[in-house]
Amino acid sequence: MTEKDYAPLSSACVRGLCDKLYEKRKFAGGEIEKMVKDFNDANNSSQIKKLIRVLGQDLMSSTNPNVKNGALMGLSSVAVGLGKGCEAHLSELLHPMAACVREGESRVRYLAAEALFNVLKIARSAALPHFPLVFDALARLAADPEPQDIVTESGELEVSALVPLLRERLYARGACARQFAAGWVAALDALPALPLLPHLRDLLDPLLHMLDEPHPEIRRMCEVQLNEFLRSIKKDPSQVDFQAMINILITHAQSPEELVQREVWLQLTAISWIKEFVELAGRGMLPYASGVLCAALPCLAYNDDARRSILCSCNSYSAAPIFL
Repeated sequence: MTEKDYAPLSSACVRGLCDKLYEKRKFAGGEIEKMVKDFNDANNSSQIKKLIRVLGQDLMSSTNPNVKNGALMGLSSVAVGLGKGCEAHLSELLHPMAACVREGESRVRYLAAEALFNVLKIARSAALPHFPLVFDALARLAADPEPQDIVTESGELEVSALVPLLRERLYARGACARQFAAGWVAALDALPALPLLPHLRDLLDPLLHMLDEPHPEIRRMCEVQLNEFLRSIKKDPSQVDFQAMINILITHAQSPEELVQREVWLQLTAISWIKEFVELAGRGMLPYASGVLCAALPCLAYNDDARRSILCSCNSYSAAPIFL
């Protein structure tokens, strides 16, 4: 390894950066941080770009986990050295880090999470345009699981780009991944600047499926969030695409003869939502009247204790007058 291979990094700095010992990597990271500050003070953006390329491409392409760990330390140090100036290089900094969460070596994944946190802590709201990339990385890490966090703080986040990722994670098999995604749905829905209601048609089916979740804490999260969505629907029906969601509800409202308690709650939720949709959308539900009746009428025959709540909900339907 020659100095020319990794310029502007010296061979000694590269060796320290890729050492197994954290103290040596940290020392090399400090050198990089100082180097970046000097480049920044001299307005030498070409050297900064070259340094990021060496770390994010040349070193990161190695199959040696220690070299990848060193590259992650180096990229994190670049962000620290640049401070708010790292905003101009976020794509080059974040993409190699996000790629490392797919690595087979757990230590690399852990250090990738740490590096992501360090960069996001500095960039803050400037990183929001890259949030789908970051969210995908964090969702993968959550399945390990390694607890991670990120704070959203502006309206720059593209919700439309994030919703497909949320939907995918809500359908995931792993409980940690589902809980992670459900937590993000709740967090984003709580932000007035990032309304999720217009995107509910993409989230409703996986959320209803999670009412059949065997883990009570995840099931409870979904119950609470669905109640919040329904409250928002009643408050502002104009934001809701009733026609896009009614068939989802009809499907979940139809259940087999024998139900476990979780399935009873799922069916009750679907029936209750259908009732609200019919009352709020009125004649807009007329094309779906046969489906609504196919879902509701069988429930009128329920006479067991477990499903009495479903029967009571169906008895309160005012669908017929509205359809007429």
